[in-house]
Amino acid sequence: MTRVLVLGAGPMGLAAAHRALALGHEVDLVEADSVLGGMAAHFDFGGLSIERFYHFCCLSDHPTFELMQELGLGDSMRWVHTRMAYFMGGKVHPWGDPVALLRFPHLSWIAKFRTGLQMFLTTRAKSFERIEGLTTRQWIEGGSGREVYAKLWSRLMQLKFHEMADEVSASWIATRVKRIGRSRKSIFEERLGYIEGGSQTLVDALERDIRARGGRIHTGTPGERVTVESGRVTGLVAGGREFRADAVISTIPLPLVPGLVPDLPEATRAAYARLRNIGVVCVILKLKRPVTRNFWVNIVDPAIEVPGIIEFSNLRPTGDTIVYVPYYMPVTHPKWAWTDDRLIAEAFAAVRSVNPSITEADLIDSRAGRLRHAQPVCEPNFLDGLPPFRSPIEGLFIADTSHYYPEDRGVAESIRFGRMMAEAVPR
Repeated sequence: MTRVLVLGAGPMGLAAAHRALALGHEVDLVEADSVLGGMAAHFDFGGLSIERFYHFCCLSDHPTFELMQELGLGDSMRWVHTRMAYFMGGKVHPWGDPVALLRFPHLSWIAKFRTGLQMFLTTRAKSFERIEGLTTRQWIEGGSGREVYAKLWSRLMQLKFHEMADEVSASWIATRVKRIGRSRKSIFEERLGYIEGGSQTLVDALERDIRARGGRIHTGTPGERVTVESGRVTGLVAGGREFRADAVISTIPLPLVPGLVPDLPEATRAAYARLRNIGVVCVILKLKRPVTRNFWVNIVDPAIEVPGIIEFSNLRPTGDTIVYVPYYMPVTHPKWAWTDDRLIAEAFAAVRSVNPSITEADLIDSRAGRLRHAQPVCEPNFLDGLPPFRSPIEGLFIADTSHYYPEDRGVAESIRFGRMMAEAVPR
C-alpha cells in the first residue's frame, strides 16, 4: 500500500484522492481552506446553498457523469434549455442560433455569414492543432473578420485579460466555443446542466466516499513545504505538521509551487514562475425578479466595466433571482484593491443598465468572492512551456487547471486529470 498525500481539495484533488483510495492506496487529503470543494464549494447565501463561483455542465462532460454514477448520483443531473445574448446599443439581443444571428442588427451580412460559418466549423473540428500558433484575435479576424472581432470579442477579451488580451491562444478559445456549441439538442436549442442541489452534492458525496474508504481529510491545513530526500519525495509539512508519504499529488495553483517545493531544479522552478495567472472577484446578487430570460449575457458596452452577467436562476431553480457578475483581472490591477461594497455597487449598476426596470428595492442580498489564482493565461503553443505533471522529483506529481489546456477550467476536466494523476502513482 502506497502512502499518497493529495494537496488541495478542489474537484481535482478530491477526484485524485477518491481514485487513489479505489486503487488501494493509503490517502491523506490536505486543504488550506476550512471547507472542501475549491471553486466548486458552496456558501450560505441567506438560506440558499450556492456555489461561490458559478458552474454548469455540458453534454460532453463525461468524466463528471461517470464519477456521479460511481457515487450513486446518476439520477441527479438536470438539463435545461438555456439562452445566451449580447447587450449592445442599449438592448439585449438574442444570440446562439441561426435565427438570432440573422436578426442581429450590429453586423453586416458578410460578417454574419463568416462568423456563423467559423463557429459551425469550430463545433465540428476534431482538433485545433492547425491554429495552435495563433492568438484568439488572429484566429477570429482571419475567419470571421475584423468587424466581428471589434464588435463582439474585443471588449470581452480586454475586460477578462486586460493587457494580455492579444496574447490568448486561439486553441484555448476555440475549445470553449466547441464545448458550448456541442451542448445542444438541436441547432436551435442549447442545453446546459446542473447537479440537483448544486456542486456541493458532488463534493459531499466525494467526501463521504473518501472517509468511508479510510481516507483522512485535513482542512485548515495550508501546505508549507514538500520534503525530499535523495531526489525522492518523502512527504509534506502542512499546518505545522509533518505528513510522511511515498507520493505527493499537488493540485494547488502552479505559481505557488516554487515556494512549496524548493528542491525542484531551477529550470523547473523558473518555468512555473513564468506562468501567468489572473484573479477574479465574483459578485453575486439576489434579486426579487428576473433581469432577462437568458443564462448568459455578454456585455460589450464601453460604458459598462463588466464583461457580462450570468443569470444562474435561469439554469438552476433557486427561488429568488441569482446573478453572478465576474470581474477577472490581474491582482496588480487597481480595481483588485476596491472594497467588496464598491464592486457590488458597480455590478448592480451594470445589471440595471441591462434591465432599467430593476430598482434598488429589488436587491435582496449581495456577496463578493475573491480568488487570486483563478484563470491561467494561455498563450499560443502554451504546452511547450508547461512542465509535465510528473515532476523531476520521484513520487511528486504537480498540476493545476493549466494542464487541462486547450480545455478550460471545469469540473469534468478536474475529475479527468485528478484521476489520471492518481493512476500514475506506482503500486
